Amino acid sequence: MSVAGDRQPVDMIVGGRYVVTMDADKHVIEHGAVAVKDGVIVAVGPEAEIDAAYDAPERISDENRILMPGLINGHTHSAMVLFRGMADDLPLMTWLQKYIFPMEGRYVDPEFIRIGSTLACWEMIQGGTTSFVDMYFYPGVIAKVVEKCGLRAVITAPMIDYPSPGFKGWDDSFKAGVAFVKEWQGKDSRITPGLAPHAPYTVSKEHLAEVAKVAHELHAPVSIHIAEDKAELETVGDKYHETSIEELADVGLLNEQVIAAHVVWPSDSDMKKVAGTRFAAIHNPTSNMKTGAGFSPVPKLLKAGVTVGLATDGAASNNDLNMWDEIHLAALIHKGVAEDPTVMPAATALNLATRMGAKAAGLEGVTGALQVGLRADMIQVSTESLRMQPLYDVISQLVYVANQQDVVTTIVDGKVLMKDRKVLTIDEAKLRADVAAISAKIKADLKKTRTE
Repeated sequence: MSVAGDRQPVDMIVGGRYVVTMDADKHVIEHGAVAVKDGVIVAVGPEAEIDAAYDAPERISDENRILMPGLINGHTHSAMVLFRGMADDLPLMTWLQKYIFPMEGRYVDPEFIRIGSTLACWEMIQGGTTSFVDMYFYPGVIAKVVEKCGLRAVITAPMIDYPSPGFKGWDDSFKAGVAFVKEWQGKDSRITPGLAPHAPYTVSKEHLAEVAKVAHELHAPVSIHIAEDKAELETVGDKYHETSIEELADVGLLNEQVIAAHVVWPSDSDMKKVAGTRFAAIHNPTSNMKTGAGFSPVPKLLKAGVTVGLATDGAASNNDLNMWDEIHLAALIHKGVAEDPTVMPAATALNLATRMGAKAAGLEGVTGALQVGLRADMIQVSTESLRMQPLYDVISQLVYVANQQDVVTTIVDGKVLMKDRKVLTIDEAKLRADVAAISAKIKADLKKTRTE
């Protein structure tokens, strides 16, 4: 990069021993830096050249750090972090019917959502997640939390045919979801509102058609659970004599942006049907293994031309929001399933959580890479620990060695949300007290549930 003339003023210069750009060519720049102005990346290159061309009042750089794009969590239920560890190692329906559904009925209200989503945001900032796709109740409350904490999010309003927290059934949940999208479109550049019909087995085909129609009218993304387990295939197959993805095609949803969580059991025909559309499969390796759902055929999806993102799912079924675990597992489990160590190389796994993950979340052209013109969403990963030494291949190190404790800086839209492991946008003492108060009530209820 050659720049003539005086040094240009920018807001911030961020650098490191390595800059992992995750651009189309996956460039890695040794001793690199990024210049940021008004929340936008204006230059990426060798640190010496950035210093010669730009002047900034704030500089965050260290020889023992890797600078890279922030991670993108493609599917979660943020406030469910308050149900972390509440009930584990149970059959899915026992887990749902005896624990999750009753506890949601008792506790999920705006205050629960505020506390839970704040805790989730704190955890994601600490772990280097800068964008996430959420699906949970009271999305307006979640949006306000995200607005305050500084993350980027696609927040989708849940819709379901049955009674759920705050709703009697489909009509009022659908109406509230549409109202949420209209209220938040264009309100905050970091927040994209969307619609979230829960799944084909909890939302009728007729109602999915309603979602397709309004999503088209509002240009809104749709988040939905698809082909999550074999029971879903049987339910949808028995009722409609087709797969979940064929049902989406029938109602017109494949003409819209669909962020499809799980996609563990797509047929070969399903994969061909969604390739080239705005459908994205979101891989949830930890959650799918923990619930015994199976392994999404990610290598086959990628080979078919399907966009794939990566996610944690909610912390009730994970039990954390640690995207580093998901990157690590995504690179490993498919090797084991295929009995082929060349499947899912480290760079591919990292791509699912960054550049391709952005496309999957509908954020392509906004974030996902360190590239001129994109928003300045980036993190610094420390290599100072002896556990991170020696370092021969930076991509390999990020995928197979690094974890959330190594993230030292989190920046979104050019604003520093965490510096030297200290989250700056959330009052940790207040959050700790809020979580302790609500978890004490849940713990008391759990004792009763387990003795019944």
